[in-house]
Amino acid sequence: MEMPITTPSLLFPAISLLLLAYTNRFLTLTGVIRQLSGIPRVKRSDIYHRQVENFRVRLKIIRMMQATGVLSFVLCTLSMFALFLRWQFAGQILFGASLVFLLISLLCSLYEVHISTKAIDLEIGHMLDKHESSAPRSPG
Repeated sequence: MEMPITTPSLLFPAISLLLLAYTNRFLTLTGVIRQLSGIPRVKRSDIYHRQVENFRVRLKIIRMMQATGVLSFVLCTLSMFALFLRWQFAGQILFGASLVFLLISLLCSLYEVHISTKAIDLEIGHMLDKHESSAPRSPG
């Protein structure tokens, strides 16, 4: 089966948008980390340390998302080049590998969303704990 050179080019816009979204997640997360680093040491609680650990894990995952996304882009480009040279089999293999790395990138993204949700749950739990401890108690 012959694959036209335009087939790999269909992934270019999708991969570009994903890389842009990953960069935005990275920049947002680093901004939050910089804000947290401004908290005086005496005010840092257990929740603070758990959030910092969560951020560290998320940054590693985002780096993996970006790396696999870029690798997918490179393999897609190489696939087009191979098809341009009429190396059908190599072009198809490279395109398949590009799809695999794109899938890995998307799965990493899904995992990062799961972990970021856990961070929000930590914060909500902390807020509820503060609210319950500051609420006036009824005599009983």
